[in-house]
Amino acid sequence: MRSRLNALGAPGVQARTFHAAALRQLQYFWPMAIGGTMPEILDHKVRLLTEAARRLHISTDRAALRDLASEIEWAKVSTLTPDSYLELAAHRPEPGGVDHRTFAKLYQSYEDVKLDKHLIDFEDVLLLTVGMLEDDERVAAQVRQQYRHFVVDEYQDVSPLQQRLLDLWLGGREELCVVGDAAQTIYSFTGATPDHLLQFTRRHPQAKVVRLVRDYRSTPQVVQLANVLLADRTREQAKIRAQMQAQGEHPPAWPDPLRLISQREHGPAPSLTQHADDDAEASWIAEQIVALRDSGVPLSEIAILYRTNGQSQAFEQALATAGISYQLRGSERFFSRREVREALAALRTSSLVEESGDGVPKTVSDILSSHGWRREAPEGTGAVRERWESMSALVGLADQLHAEREMLDETLTMRQFITELEERSAAQHAPTVEGVTLASLHSAKGLEWDAVFLAGLSEG
Repeated sequence: MRSRLNALGAPGVQARTFHAAALRQLQYFWPMAIGGTMPEILDHKVRLLTEAARRLHISTDRAALRDLASEIEWAKVSTLTPDSYLELAAHRPEPGGVDHRTFAKLYQSYEDVKLDKHLIDFEDVLLLTVGMLEDDERVAAQVRQQYRHFVVDEYQDVSPLQQRLLDLWLGGREELCVVGDAAQTIYSFTGATPDHLLQFTRRHPQAKVVRLVRDYRSTPQVVQLANVLLADRTREQAKIRAQMQAQGEHPPAWPDPLRLISQREHGPAPSLTQHADDDAEASWIAEQIVALRDSGVPLSEIAILYRTNGQSQAFEQALATAGISYQLRGSERFFSRREVREALAALRTSSLVEESGDGVPKTVSDILSSHGWRREAPEGTGAVRERWESMSALVGLADQLHAEREMLDETLTMRQFITELEERSAAQHAPTVEGVTLASLHSAKGLEWDAVFLAGLSEG
């Protein structure tokens, strides 16, 4: 999105996730609003949850701990404390094999361990920013003075906590545009709800509603398949609603889905292929990808999507056997990789000296070449190939940004390139890697490819 804003001549617009924006504000205002040293942010909850469970003499395994961590995340983004959790969690399945009352005690113990160790988690970033804006008028006034207009994308996946933060940023103003589709709500298990989108015109009666039914992303064949699936789901929802009403229960709201109209040229019809087992399916997909590559489709424009990350192993093996490079989306973050951190350190040091006369792309490739990168891909797969692909992605990003600036009759400098890398690192916005993408359907949200394999589909 930042790249598109730059291309449109609006580089000053801030484009961030809720978490990234809140974290920047929290770090900036912490000395003034709270004082002292800001706690470190906890990467994973499992380690602290293990200690919290031990304090309560609760026995748990790793799978249960993951479920308990997810329930804590749901509770916090739903703005529930350990005390208020019990009042609203009765309808939820018991998390991690413990009853709701025990979980509430474990939730409180986790918060106590976190406080003892001077740590905060990702949900705390939002909660603390909310508290800071509510309690300190100086901070709220400064934030509202700097940010006057807001656009929220994927609004159907906003949680109650994110909505509360958005309301504080706005401070009662109406300069807000939201974009969303209630039929695309996929993060309800993390506390997201389409209610904010569906009730938007009640909260903002003067809002203008624009129905975006033109699909510029997919071919008519793909859009038609989506329309059929959504219409069928609506009929299923109608049956469930009638059954619940007959039993005196209050059925959930399900909006009529938009019927999209593709603006693209016609393409191949989606095809359904059946296989004897997972390995046969993975081998067939690898064969198709080889054929696509040989026909000129870039590997970065091909994806294999599945329901859970545990399904990736068969595809990794099949692609490696076929000599096809790939990247796992949702595994180690791009900017956390050792080779990327080393490359950034080298680029920062070299940015103190102005780039060569050939421009930023040549400077970047020269610097990374001195650290072992070559334009030719190494043979085989594994760590050597992953290192090469990571560094190639940085070179490719330099080429891309240089070309975008040239279109605006501007010149990209090394200092600007380093700033872009630092902003991308903070937002975990990785550049494109030349390889097949392996991803869960959830982590693929909002992305697009020329060729997509939806693997592991089964009846029901």
